[in-house]
Amino acid sequence: MDRELRELDRQEKQITKELKQRAKLTNSSKDPALAALAKQLVQTRKQREKMMTAKAQIGAVGMNATAMATQVAAAAALGSVTDAMKTTNEAMNVKETMKVLQEFSKETERMEVKQELMDDALMDAFDNEEVEEEAEQVTNQVLAELGVEMDSKMVGLSAPSNNLQAEDKLSNEEQEALDALLPDLKSRLDAL
Repeated sequence: MDRELRELDRQEKQITKELKQRAKLTNSSKDPALAALAKQLVQTRKQREKMMTAKAQIGAVGMNATAMATQVAAAAALGSVTDAMKTTNEAMNVKETMKVLQEFSKETERMEVKQELMDDALMDAFDNEEVEEEAEQVTNQVLAELGVEMDSKMVGLSAPSNNLQAEDKLSNEEQEALDALLPDLKSRLDAL
């Protein structure tokens, strides 16, 4: 089918090419050869559309057949699983299995508690000044980043002076900028 579709595409291109050449030679739309080529082009396009429809329908039938085969295989698998489960149920003691599962659950909980205790003991044993120094470095880095952000947000504000009276009197813009920054800085410090 694909080969036939390619052949129809090739024919359509050839007819279109011939149609254009014939139209250049004759300026009349009444030319019988031009009309015949136009009809041939339309018929080729219709044939191609029919071929595409047939191909799609064949593909759909194939997909339906595959789906049915899958359903049959799934039904057969379910039948064998049911047989296996029946055999397992006959061979298994349910009360004993439940008892083993409960014991397993208890032992798992004990292991988790022991693991947590071991983790805590190891953390305490290896927690030394290196960890504290690293934590201090991280804190300093965060504070430095906050300082950079605060400096960029305070561009345009006047620099503080040594005069205490000047510090008490901030302009409205400076006071609003500080009021806007303080909650953000406080929340960042609290997050540390």
